[in-house]
Amino acid sequence: MKKLMKKSIVNTLVIAIALSGYTAVASTSNNSLSSTQLAAARYDSTHDIFHPVYAKHGMVASEQALASEVGAMILQQGGNAVDAAVAVGFALAVVLPNAGNIGGGGFMVLHDAQSAESFTIDFRETAPAKASRDMYLDKEGNVIDGLSLYSHMAVGVPGTVAGLEYALQKWGSLSLDKVLSPAIKLAEQGFIVGPMLAKTFENEKDNLAKWEETRAIFFKDGEPLKEGDLLVQKDLAHSLKLIAEQGSHAFYQGEIAQKIVAEMQANKGLITLEDLKNYKVIERKPIIGEYRGYKIVTMPPPSSGGIHLVQILNMLEHYPITEYGVNSAKSIHYLAESMKLAYADRSEYLGDPDFVKIPVSGLISKQYANTLVQNISDNIRPASDIKPGKPQPYESDQTTHFSVMDQYGNAVAVTYTLNFNFGSGIVAKGTGILLNDEMDDFSAKPGVPNGFGLIGGDANAIAPYKRPLSSMTPTIVMKDNKPWLVTGSPGGARIITTVLQSIINVIDHGMNPAEAIVTPRVHHQWLPDELRVEEGLSPDTLALLKAKGYNVKEKAPMGRVQIIQAGRNGFYGYSDPRNPEGKTIGY
Repeated sequence: MKKLMKKSIVNTLVIAIALSGYTAVASTSNNSLSSTQLAAARYDSTHDIFHPVYAKHGMVASEQALASEVGAMILQQGGNAVDAAVAVGFALAVVLPNAGNIGGGGFMVLHDAQSAESFTIDFRETAPAKASRDMYLDKEGNVIDGLSLYSHMAVGVPGTVAGLEYALQKWGSLSLDKVLSPAIKLAEQGFIVGPMLAKTFENEKDNLAKWEETRAIFFKDGEPLKEGDLLVQKDLAHSLKLIAEQGSHAFYQGEIAQKIVAEMQANKGLITLEDLKNYKVIERKPIIGEYRGYKIVTMPPPSSGGIHLVQILNMLEHYPITEYGVNSAKSIHYLAESMKLAYADRSEYLGDPDFVKIPVSGLISKQYANTLVQNISDNIRPASDIKPGKPQPYESDQTTHFSVMDQYGNAVAVTYTLNFNFGSGIVAKGTGILLNDEMDDFSAKPGVPNGFGLIGGDANAIAPYKRPLSSMTPTIVMKDNKPWLVTGSPGGARIITTVLQSIINVIDHGMNPAEAIVTPRVHHQWLPDELRVEEGLSPDTLALLKAKGYNVKEKAPMGRVQIIQAGRNGFYGYSDPRNPEGKTIGY
């Protein structure tokens, strides 16, 4: 009951380890097994080439080893998965400054063992009260380049501090001071810059160099910090101490709030003290799906990720994906055609549910998927022929993800973001806090692509206090009503398809977490009409796809998945080698 794994990781690309000539195919003995049997049999064999990390009591997977160590330490000290997740969230704000944050926002999906219920927390950024629909357009109605990305007008009201505090108070067991202590120490004493962060500093130096406060932290002798340099963040340490002592009040009404507002007032930004005071975390009902006997628990709008993850899985359930094989031309064809239909719907229906009516139950229904697959055949369907569907009824990259599971049966998936690397690049003077450029996730002009090439419509137009649409897809897969798999990824528009493939690799192809992650990925988002692939697919497969009519584009690696899976007598996890500074740690 095994797959054959051929070849290995052979080279490093700009921001990730890519695969060259790697394939993973199910052996003939697997063809008579169901996906559930394949997944259940996962740890019976000792012939795996890629081995996940094992731990007995609890596990943390994140994009930065120091943050994972913080989370594992909290678990070992008796904290639960929520305690560890909050500690990791604050630690990443220090050690992964391009994506980890307290100046951004995000989503949390969690399963609480005590109540046996699952919850989602929306701590997405909101548009300031002064925001307006056409704020990024010139007099001729054209989008002003860069205004929604690299200016003080790009900043949405941050939600991370409120979101993490909310989770800790409701489901955690430790104090805010306790879980913040490791992050404060890392900021105050500093840490050694690794090769990936150093490369990111270099890649983003032109934007970071625009801002004096940013240069003071991340530059030395006029150049960005390099590998081996010590990064000390005294102002950020001070801000974290204020939060540890005063809670979110310090950020939304106290000293930090005052400094953020002063930064805005001095640079034509929009955020006011009232905006910060009025920020609210929202607990929302999870999106629930079912795929081949597994329960999918994922994020609702303003994330588009959960809805379209379930929508695509509903379509794929019509096909024998296991039989088709991993990354065969046939399996990629049905993946791509399903993806295109979902992303077309995304452009039409998705936005902030507090502002627009979204046909959630229609989009995730099996019945709707049944109608969509009638338009899928063995032939390619050009994107120009695809329009958003008609689901019924209506109901009355740079991001980072981390996953946590504990011995008590709790599980947490968190994806949060500044949007692009280092967000706007702006540090609010005296705070050490990088501010997001999340306003670009709105549709500056309906029909015009955003920074990730995604098309949006009126549902995602800018409005005061509205939350921009997101692709972040933190997800928990349940087996027998217990957390079985925690997964998620950064990657902008490609998050949904990255998370999708991590799930089908485990369920349909019986892979362990390590194998599921290292397998090359594909992506199609309807527009532009191209099938994006990672290096590592067979040349024969690529030739078949091109012959079928796909516009195949081999580009940089996609996503950085962090997976934890509950197994027999413990946990199995892995951090995506596309970022070699990530690490999965348990005890």
